[in-house]
Amino acid sequence: MESAVDISFWFTYVILPLLIFFSRIVDVTLDTLRIVFISKGDKYYAPILGFFEVLIWLIAITRIMQNLDNVACYIAYAAGFAAGNYIGLIIEERLAFGVQMFRIITQKEATSLIKSLSEKGYGVTSIEAKGNSGLVHVIFSVVKRTESQKIIELINRFNPNAFYSIEDVRHINENNEPLKKGSNKSIIRWLRKGR
Repeated sequence: MESAVDISFWFTYVILPLLIFFSRIVDVTLDTLRIVFISKGDKYYAPILGFFEVLIWLIAITRIMQNLDNVACYIAYAAGFAAGNYIGLIIEERLAFGVQMFRIITQKEATSLIKSLSEKGYGVTSIEAKGNSGLVHVIFSVVKRTESQKIIELINRFNPNAFYSIEDVRHINENNEPLKKGSNKSIIRWLRKGR
């Protein structure tokens, strides 16, 4: 039978640091997701995540303050913070919620790309513009984030040298939503409204 000293040692230098490590992973993961919800303007999930994040953090920091001479707790706290950031970003990437705007710039004739995007049900707005190397086609398309990889594959199939940028969209006007299947409504008005 293990002595009380052995049990105390295992709790202080193994079990307690592991509890701090895992609680820190959970609270930082919640923090990462909360920041994402705030950036998307979500008023409901962000406060709920914030409540649990702070509650878990208080429990972890309380245990650290009670064991200020335990270096293992400090290491577990820092490692949990790092792992929580990583896991939070992985979860956010897998959830892939929200809407993104693609801005595609190509010198190549863009008719086939526009047609392909339209046939697949993406709203498309295109304009001709002048770049450093002459005339270019600028294509705007607002898509659900879950569809982003499909858009990138279409762009690369059409023109691997095309320049494109992707921006998160915080809000879209539901009355003129360019995300509906088969919709080819212009998004210029939508862009001018600053949505």
